[in-house]
Amino acid sequence: MTEPLRIALTGGIASGKTAVSRRFAALGVPVIDADVAARRVVEPGQTGLQQLVDLCGREILQADGQLDRRALRQRIFADADLRRQVNAILHPLIRAEMNAAARVQPYPYQIFVIPLLVETGQSGDYDRVLLVEASTEQRRQRLMARDQVDADQTDAILAAQAADAARRAAADDIIDNNADEQALDSHVKLLHLRYLQLAGQPTAAP
Repeated sequence: MTEPLRIALTGGIASGKTAVSRRFAALGVPVIDADVAARRVVEPGQTGLQQLVDLCGREILQADGQLDRRALRQRIFADADLRRQVNAILHPLIRAEMNAAARVQPYPYQIFVIPLLVETGQSGDYDRVLLVEASTEQRRQRLMARDQVDADQTDAILAAQAADAARRAAADDIIDNNADEQALDSHVKLLHLRYLQLAGQPTAAP
């Protein structure tokens, strides 16, 4: 069997990656999400969680033994060196989890949602890179509303990510998510047909 075309979907935080990935999933495309994999590798009993506790201390745990994501996030965005150490623990585990999920979801192409694709140097691991973009102000407002974080923490989160220019340099395809939902629907459907063609299925339709 021919290996599926591997499409990495990335973009800045709150750019609309979830909105795009849901549309691909609705078309029947397997979506393998790094955030889902990241949650799995830090579940109680997993080595990823134990390594984080060894590094950061038990104050990053909730009373029930689950990871306190907010506490960890506050720590790593205030300490760049600690953030690098946490990433060094988690990213190999997340990649292995995603690859395992991909093997059981055959399809002409697969979408891998990887928010930190550029920051972690993974662009070359995929056949194509699809970038979702939105203006910095839109992303800022979405992030503050979604995660209930203040302006200073929001700015720190945005500053910790790759610059827009770096993401564009890695991208093969770009979705502008500053427009309305109908425009987003149309763009995803066009890309779906394009990716099927690239995967060797020129007559397939959504």
